[in-house]
Amino acid sequence: MTDITEPQPEERHEPALVSLRAADIVVACLFLVASAVVISDSVRLGFHWEPNVGPAPGYFPFYIAIVMAIASAFNLARAILNKSEDDEGLTTKTGVLRMSAIFLPAVLYVFATHYIGIYVASAIYIAAFMYFFGNFPIWKSLAVALGISIVSFVMFEIWFLVPLPKGPLEDAFGY
Repeated sequence: MTDITEPQPEERHEPALVSLRAADIVVACLFLVASAVVISDSVRLGFHWEPNVGPAPGYFPFYIAIVMAIASAFNLARAILNKSEDDEGLTTKTGVLRMSAIFLPAVLYVFATHYIGIYVASAIYIAAFMYFFGNFPIWKSLAVALGISIVSFVMFEIWFLVPLPKGPLEDAFGY
């Protein structure tokens, strides 16, 4: 198997799908929108300092969102004003496919957690990544995945008494 982190020879000469400048503009706009949402909710909750009580619930989120909005506005202005001819590409079609090989299993893992529980889903996820992307033997992948899931179960469910999403396997054992 090939290492997915190394650019392949065919990818080095592939045209870019998205420029770095376009990505900077989109991300800055998304962070500005997120900042606006947090600021408006902080105003709704109150962002003042209450005497003899301390900060209102929206105090810290408000000021963090203000700083985030200023930084995003600075990045947006910098990206818009920087119209260089040699704008490098952010990713290629091959790069998007390689990123999808990581992102789609993560999404599947989140959905699987609801149906088979976090411990079984985590064991499958860890084992699959070790086997397919880490090129580990199947027995090592399964051993590590099962070990991590068992230790996590004991730590959260027994020691810390923190209930995490469980599935049919945990129900069979009475948890």
